[in-house]
Amino acid sequence: MNYSETLEYLFTSTPSFQQVGADAYKPGLERIEDFCRYLGSPHKNFPTIHIAGTNGKGSTSHLIASVLMKAGYRVGLFTSPHLKDFRERVRVDGKMISEQEVMEFVARHREKMEALQLSFFEMTTAMAFDHFSRCDVEVAVIETGLGGRLDATNILRPMVSVVTNVGMDHTDLLGNTLKQIAAEKAGIAKPRTALILGERSEEYDSVFAERAAALQCPLIFAEEHFTADPTAEGGYTLRRKRDNGEFALTLDLKGNYQQHNLVTAAAALDYLHTSTPLTIPRRAFIEGVESAATTTHLAGRWQQLQQRPTVICDTGHNSHGIKYVARQLRELQQSHQRLICVIGFVRDKDVRQVLELMPREAHYIFTAPATQRALPAEELARLATLSGLCGEVCPTATEALAEAKKIATADDAIFIGGSNYLVAEII
Repeated sequence: MNYSETLEYLFTSTPSFQQVGADAYKPGLERIEDFCRYLGSPHKNFPTIHIAGTNGKGSTSHLIASVLMKAGYRVGLFTSPHLKDFRERVRVDGKMISEQEVMEFVARHREKMEALQLSFFEMTTAMAFDHFSRCDVEVAVIETGLGGRLDATNILRPMVSVVTNVGMDHTDLLGNTLKQIAAEKAGIAKPRTALILGERSEEYDSVFAERAAALQCPLIFAEEHFTADPTAEGGYTLRRKRDNGEFALTLDLKGNYQQHNLVTAAAALDYLHTSTPLTIPRRAFIEGVESAATTTHLAGRWQQLQQRPTVICDTGHNSHGIKYVARQLRELQQSHQRLICVIGFVRDKDVRQVLELMPREAHYIFTAPATQRALPAEELARLATLSGLCGEVCPTATEALAEAKKIATADDAIFIGGSNYLVAEII
């Protein structure tokens, strides 16, 4: 099989969550454990940092990986989903796994993968572990796919476990309350291994405290150790509370929500520097967080695609993440003559809750991302009307953006979001 045929095989023979949603979710660690034993347990050949959370785990993973690279380490990075190219999921020092390596992995192990009936994500996780081992990475940053406790990545025994935050998402799989979802994400904690919680909440702090006590692992609340205050110049002043150390930072990762991810990443990196064999100089920390998007090739986080009119896209796709995006949309609206929002969603999201957060005064173009999970544009328009949002319908993302640019003036702003798939089509 060539590369295109290999991807076709992976996406059709082992359905991905990206394609079919919850139907692709296969909880449990038995299959991935069996497959990794067959591969020679490659995940045991390098130290790891394990990251879960409802939102921000991708940005936090890229921030940490970038800093470790600047500190001189050979770094593996495993994230999901991808935007444009499947290979974005598996990187070493910012470089994607090659097409040849993807083809060879599938060709070598196809029979075993089929025998074990691996899910798409289990296969991808094992591929990443195998690639990192073959590349002799010195440390790997591993993002969970969904939840934590039963996620395929949870066979790791990391140097530190990180949970960025907990919000209401994937309730059909993880639970109907914040405490239930928190319990799933706290499931990545390991005995006597530090657990870092990025954002605290009275609704779920106790879940993490109980889990940490049961496993005798240190529980670190990132917000008790660092603060990040926005500056007038668009950067942040990061303060380390134990010694009042200050870092003046300007991130190339945009979006106001990066304030929270910066605090979480700082706490994790501080722990790694002070409590593990890793050494992270101040210079590496500053350079790494400031250039994370460039160094690790992260896209879609409040990314500006054009000026006059200003065109912004963002991959926030649930109510917990959209609340931060919505605040910034109001700021965007105030600084431009008019705000035009091109939005589309997948049907398994709580779209009504997201729509309630969006600015009422904007003009909306409702569309549908190119995935079989897409919520039809007409249905989105109907739900939006119930939330007081007005606009028009365009069947595809390309047509929707073209219409937005057609009606926009140079002083307007266009926002594209609601779904990873929609952003992927545009960028």
